[in-house]
Amino acid sequence: MKKGISTFILSIMMLMVIVGIGAQDADKYAVKAPIKIQFWHALEAQYKPLIDKVIADFEKQNPLIKVEAIYQGSYADLNEKLIAAQAAGTTLPALTVANTPYVAQYGAAGLCEVLDPYIKATGFDINDFGEGLRRASSYDGKQVSLPFLISTQIMFYNKDMAEAEKIKLPEKWSDMDEFMKKASKISGGVTQRYATVIPGWDQWYFEPFYLNAGVKIIKDNNTTDLGEPTAVAITKKLKQWCDEKTAYWAYGKDASSIMRQNFLDGKAFSVVHTTSLYEMYATNAKFKVGMHYLPGNVTRKSEIGGCVILIPAKNKQDVKNAAWKLLSYLTSKEVNMLWAKETGYMPTRNSVLQTSEAKAFLEEKPAFKAVFDNLNNINPRIQHPAYAALSKIWMQELAKVIIEGGDVDSSMKKMAQLINEALED
Repeated sequence: MKKGISTFILSIMMLMVIVGIGAQDADKYAVKAPIKIQFWHALEAQYKPLIDKVIADFEKQNPLIKVEAIYQGSYADLNEKLIAAQAAGTTLPALTVANTPYVAQYGAAGLCEVLDPYIKATGFDINDFGEGLRRASSYDGKQVSLPFLISTQIMFYNKDMAEAEKIKLPEKWSDMDEFMKKASKISGGVTQRYATVIPGWDQWYFEPFYLNAGVKIIKDNNTTDLGEPTAVAITKKLKQWCDEKTAYWAYGKDASSIMRQNFLDGKAFSVVHTTSLYEMYATNAKFKVGMHYLPGNVTRKSEIGGCVILIPAKNKQDVKNAAWKLLSYLTSKEVNMLWAKETGYMPTRNSVLQTSEAKAFLEEKPAFKAVFDNLNNINPRIQHPAYAALSKIWMQELAKVIIEGGDVDSSMKKMAQLINEALED
């Protein structure tokens, strides 16, 4: 009996020690004095009221922390400013968003604070994010960021036109030729309505066409498949549609705004864009806006887009602690649903998708069923430190051959050579 009591007491003491250690770990990341921090983001003007509300609610719950939310332009603009501040040793933000492809680059450079100790100490439920989202925000097996505003590629289309003209949306790549003819309107060699518009200003939008055909953008030996027959065939088909004027390649200054306006004016039946802009299209269109998952080939997958959120590692610990409080709040279950409702970005937490709020969200925005039905097909983006350089070459060379003309075979071979050199460097 005495032995049993002794064992029980020993167990209680060990538990108290463990709890004590956990409390000490949590205390290490606590905010103990008033502090003001900066949060850098790339959310455009239409999102400012929402950001202001979220930050105000956070400050109310965390009176020691004051947050200055600063819009830094596009993801590319923000990246340049962040890299410059990191290199120059000037003031870094306490917290910043980053477009998903930058995770590998930042992780390799040691720019990001490793979040695993914070997650463990504070009991943050990292597993509530899907595996794909966790991988997309990790580097070398470590959580260096968290999923924040997540989107994927989608085809927005004019639902009224589709119903009136009985236009069938393409499910497979092999359906695209028929779709292009049916959904476009050409009179006297002049296009009255494009079947679709493909953004050429960001490789993310046309990348699935290649990936779903089995093209390996970056192979294990650090070379690309983009000069091989399958990739060449995809490019020839894209060029064919643009040459036939059933589609156009959106590239150059104001390409995004021109594409949007053409769709809203009925000059394009559909556009390939990001799910995050659903609210913009639905609000401004004079017709019902539908969303259709991109056509498949060998596979039918899309990629994670949008941004992650991270803490720069160079900051002092008190700044990092305040940043972690804000990071935890911005990615919380409650705020995650708010982002989804107000912006068009996708819910990122599994628990959110199972709530009555998620059902209500789908009832309010039924177009998102195309996304919800394919959540398991949304993959992390390619992570490679040289991917930004690869993307730039890919976009420029594709624009040249599709818009200016030329031989696709030789152009793709030249492009692959330039990309291989970038990957080698």
